[in-house]
Amino acid sequence: MPTLSNQRATLTTIASLAMFSRGLDPEFPEAVHRQLSTLRHPAREEGPHIRDLTALPWCSIDNDDSRDLDQLTAIEPLPKGAVRVLVAVADVDALVKPGTPIDAHARHNTTSVYTSARVFHMLPERLCTDLTSLNLDEDRLALVTEMSFSDDGILTGSSIYRARVRNKAQLAYDAVSAWYEGEADLPEAAQGIAGMATQLRMQDELAQKLRVLRHAQGSLEFESFQPKALFEGDHITDIQQQAHNRGRQLIEEFMIATNGCTARFLSAQGRGALRRVVRSPERWQRIIEVAQGYGVTLPRQPDGKALEAFLAHQHQVDPLRFPDLSLVIVKLMGSGEYLVEQAQATPVGHFGLAVQDYMHSTAPNRRFPDLITLRLIKAALAGTEPPYSHEELHELANHCTAQEDAARKVERQLRKSEAALLLHARVGQLFDALVTGSTDHGAWVRTFDPPVEGRLTGDLPDLDVGQAVRVRLVSTSVERGFIDFELAH
Repeated sequence: MPTLSNQRATLTTIASLAMFSRGLDPEFPEAVHRQLSTLRHPAREEGPHIRDLTALPWCSIDNDDSRDLDQLTAIEPLPKGAVRVLVAVADVDALVKPGTPIDAHARHNTTSVYTSARVFHMLPERLCTDLTSLNLDEDRLALVTEMSFSDDGILTGSSIYRARVRNKAQLAYDAVSAWYEGEADLPEAAQGIAGMATQLRMQDELAQKLRVLRHAQGSLEFESFQPKALFEGDHITDIQQQAHNRGRQLIEEFMIATNGCTARFLSAQGRGALRRVVRSPERWQRIIEVAQGYGVTLPRQPDGKALEAFLAHQHQVDPLRFPDLSLVIVKLMGSGEYLVEQAQATPVGHFGLAVQDYMHSTAPNRRFPDLITLRLIKAALAGTEPPYSHEELHELANHCTAQEDAARKVERQLRKSEAALLLHARVGQLFDALVTGSTDHGAWVRTFDPPVEGRLTGDLPDLDVGQAVRVRLVSTSVERGFIDFELAH
């Protein structure tokens, strides 16, 4: 294990071991490198089935440090206040063919794994950050979903086709959001692009309409605990909670809409598909009990609208403790999974998003289910046989669900190690915190600055979840991701 003086190397080693222990390959095999050496340039394809949309004012909005760009967006006005939105998704399949070594590695891991010290990309970096990424000022092949919305945000039509696109402005969530909120100027990357400010305003306006409509249908609004470690060189300097701001909301809404259109397209074509579902909560009775603890009575049967109303109210009256309530409800709802759904079958749906038709289709550089969907759609457009049999899709659904769960556990484990590393030199210091869990087996707290979670040790009085406490840091274990506090007296 590297010394703690080289903190990035320490975390990278921990991450690699965590990947390996959970059945994920942290490194690309030699066959991948050999195939990669034969790929000289981005995929090129011509023909009447590929539209030239390079002149449109496309932009990407992603994290500040994202280099694997999966989607672009553009918008244009229609009569009577309606708009047309276009979402372009990188045509990764044009360069990564089924059965090749690169595809085999992606199929095994099924997802990129993001840790602060190192990103374990599903595809080699030369692909996902260059040859198959929708990079600035580069022509790329893409699958475009074109959607029309009425002036009140109702989807009135959609179509899917292949196209060639060109990113005009590479933007970041936080900078775009600061401009939306009037806290900063238009991002520099957008300033030199004619009409880009209008583009971003129109996209935001539609996204907020879509957001309101989804919540009216019972889409659940959570505020998850998503701390991110910050580095200066190889030294970790801080951990900050990532805000779910309007830039992230914009992309979230457009991707949900796109995923719905792709799911319905494959169904209309009579094709089976790999859908992403969150079932109606089996532990609804326990959710009822949690709500009763806040003085709220929920219906006896799962009801997304009632649950969303409860969550919205709690977010308003007690924003400080809302992330902890969110975590409790998310755990009780259960995690999402991939399922094969046949055309015209009654969909399971996504309880959390309050949508019936949903799949993952917008991030093929980062998720294998999206690459599967991309291939299924391209086959349907070309009128050829599906690239996967029904049995193979079922096998892939189970495998992708399991590997995605493994990747989440790796990322969670590394967040704990990052926190332990940041606090390693602060043993004995006092922190303000909230109790986030209390059982017969112990209690847990979340500190405010930095936002980290740890266990309470020693003889403890009766504690309530959400109770404010003052704690002293007792010990940390970077390798195991353990942080122990005691109540300060």
